Amino acid sequence: MDLRIFTEPQQGADYETLLTVAKATEDLGFDAFFRSDHYLRMGDADGLPGPTDAWITLAGLARETSRIRLGTLMTAATFRLPGVLAIQVAQVDRMSGGRVELGLGAGWFGQEHEAYGIPFPKEKFGRLEEQLEIVTGLWATEVGKTYDFDGTYYQLKDSPALPKPAQGRVPVLIGGHGARRTPRLAARYADEFNMPFSSVEDTAAQFGRVRDAVAEAGRPADALTYSNALVVCVGRDDQEVARRAAAIGREVDELRTNGLAGTPAEVVEKIGRYAEVGSTRLYLQVLDLSDLDHLELISDKVQSQLP
Repeated sequence: MDLRIFTEPQQGADYETLLTVAKATEDLGFDAFFRSDHYLRMGDADGLPGPTDAWITLAGLARETSRIRLGTLMTAATFRLPGVLAIQVAQVDRMSGGRVELGLGAGWFGQEHEAYGIPFPKEKFGRLEEQLEIVTGLWATEVGKTYDFDGTYYQLKDSPALPKPAQGRVPVLIGGHGARRTPRLAARYADEFNMPFSSVEDTAAQFGRVRDAVAEAGRPADALTYSNALVVCVGRDDQEVARRAAAIGREVDELRTNGLAGTPAEVVEKIGRYAEVGSTRLYLQVLDLSDLDHLELISDKVQSQLP
């Protein structure tokens, strides 16, 4: 089971804070540092000092880390034109020496689009599908040849399809709860399917749909990695769990139900339940980025007990 650290900087974090957490992620033996791609806080957080751009952040981290994977859960297709996104991700991948992964979603948070003047089209899923085809198509085009695309939403003509990523293929993550279109899209374009903030039972059902879609698409059964994203709140005892829950404005019982919360033994047991339904990677949503002792505890007492 791979454990990855997943942050939500729109809730309030500057680059220096993210760099500190990313370096701790690397030093403590976690597999990757991922971040959300949002421009506006959610809920009661003050969001100070203001948003950081996901791909600018990852470019900086690419030069200041050496081992961990780096990526987004999820970049919004509404934020960037697909040709620009392909260039950005390829460049950051080269800056990192081939450690980047692209999580790409349709975009859903209308208020942040309004706040920063970003168009928020009604038809988002079709745009996402075209973006996936364009981004992966640009990367796959042989050097010296050009790429063309004539879609409903985007048109490219005689693109040199440069630069190329350092990796032969940048892993693409697709996720979500949709029962029909999402599995089909994952089966066609994804290297990993991520089920966000869901129960073991709902995860099992969605993984089954994706596996069926993969088989229908003619891909090998093991073509995709299956993962979950879950909020994490671990304490050495009940008092420490309660303190960490209070620090992020959540209730312990709710966190135990909807996330990975409790003592290390409790969390290891619940991780085992996700593993039983096919999850091999977990994105641990860490909401208090000042609590590095939390990461140390997870590394020492949770990660060390996992196969």
